[in-house]
Amino acid sequence: MNRSHFIASFLSFLIKNPKAFLLALLLGGLSYSYEFFIARDTMVFQGIPKAIENSLHTYTRIFRNRAYMVGYSDLKGNPLWVVYKLTPPFQNVSPLKRPDSFNADWRNMGLITSSDYVNSGYDRGHMAPNHAIALLYGKEAQEETFLMTNITPQKPMLNQKLWQHLEVIELESFAPKFKELWVYTGPLFDFKTTHLKSSRFIEIPDAFYKIYVGIEHSGEIKTLSFIIPQNAKGNDRLEKYLVSIDEVERRSGFDFLYELDDKIENVLEKKIDQSSWF
Repeated sequence: MNRSHFIASFLSFLIKNPKAFLLALLLGGLSYSYEFFIARDTMVFQGIPKAIENSLHTYTRIFRNRAYMVGYSDLKGNPLWVVYKLTPPFQNVSPLKRPDSFNADWRNMGLITSSDYVNSGYDRGHMAPNHAIALLYGKEAQEETFLMTNITPQKPMLNQKLWQHLEVIELESFAPKFKELWVYTGPLFDFKTTHLKSSRFIEIPDAFYKIYVGIEHSGEIKTLSFIIPQNAKGNDRLEKYLVSIDEVERRSGFDFLYELDDKIENVLEKKIDQSSWF
């Protein structure tokens, strides 16, 4: 029996059996409630990023994976935000082999594929990083970082140099300083819209952001954030691109950490303080 015949038979069964139909509704409701009110909240710190103003440019569908969560824009063909949690890395653990290919995400209906990037002049830039996710969460979680809904166009010089350097630092230097480290990341777009020459579905970002939220064992919260442009040089100092969270929110159109007490949130989001990090 193929899938369509199975679905038709199952629906017919539910219609003829009211008790089974009510049970299916209940289980579906419970599943939705778990996903929306419980599961997603465990994968962020102090609130799922939300648009400051309702707009097609900030509209996202939320995809939850094993080790990270995505706010995905079908309009831009990009994840507008990705969030994941890092902890101090395990010692003496062999790195997993990097997967051979990127995969379309069925939740995106296959609109974006790896071939869209071929001969485009842009790398397939991970937002949730391959190596850190593999090390902390295992092979299946690693493979999910190769879903195209986690990928955004990055110039090779940025992707292979400064961005990779920052991913190494966040795992090997930042994460060990804290009980847990939350990372929010994504692309930023200016007013001029440019798409990959091979795909009208994928908009090219002008820059990328990272927000780090470190939770110390005492419970104190430290933050650090960057905005790094596409044309950043490989040997640039990261400190050159330090910004406030307020600036990331202004450029991205998303509100982060809004479930914190307002007094704490306002202080954290205004300051640029690297003393606890470097």
